[in-house]
Amino acid sequence: MTGSPGEPAEPAEPAYLRVPWSVLDDYHCFGCSPHNPRGLALRFTARDAGIATTFRLDRGHESYPGVVHGGIVSVICDETMGNLIVLRLGRTAFTTGMRLRYLEPLRVGVEYTCVARLRPTGGRGQAAPPDGAAGGAEGGVLQAEAEILDAAGALLATATASYLPTPIEVARERFALRPDEADRVVAALDAIASEAAAPAVSQADAAPRVVAHRTVAHQDVPHQPVPQPAAAPAAVTDHLREH
Repeated sequence: MTGSPGEPAEPAEPAYLRVPWSVLDDYHCFGCSPHNPRGLALRFTARDAGIATTFRLDRGHESYPGVVHGGIVSVICDETMGNLIVLRLGRTAFTTGMRLRYLEPLRVGVEYTCVARLRPTGGRGQAAPPDGAAGGAEGGVLQAEAEILDAAGALLATATASYLPTPIEVARERFALRPDEADRVVAALDAIASEAAAPAVSQADAAPRVVAHRTVAHQDVPHQPVPQPAAAPAAVTDHLREH
């Protein structure tokens, strides 16, 4: 939206990612639901290969006077990493462990950003996954990392966590959802998973063609006659060029 003549234009609203639970009319996730009056109402945007959320907490989340409670910092990191798996892979997953390091206290009333990314495997002889792949999978467990930064980009807290992807059949039993609600969530997750898989397939198909076109100089491979054995009639054969 633009302002009146002579006034600066208002900043554009960020393109927030839609969590699959938003298909439910009254979901109450403490971390990301706008319907929970006691929750954090976090919203997420794409950030490089991960996601990010910007937040500002009030005295209802206080520990020492003016200092954000460390447990709330943990919730924000876990919420961002968990939704990273949901929004990037279209999979539900439960936290199996998390390690958090506090570098500086967060202040009440100050704006901060939490950024989460999937961690490459790299261990047990496994190579790191390519860009866009489901990184950090060891024995079915996904690994993620998060950072909390202030407005100047200073690092205030870091977290690493492991998540166990849960088959949707199991999730249906664990979630308190009616069958029709579960169907809507599953459809939303499937749409995310399909969209996440599409770029990887496109890149895989395009890569061989790009390499071939880069390595073959078509103008340097003219059509030339190929001499045949003396006993055979003279013939001309086109060289086959691979594309």
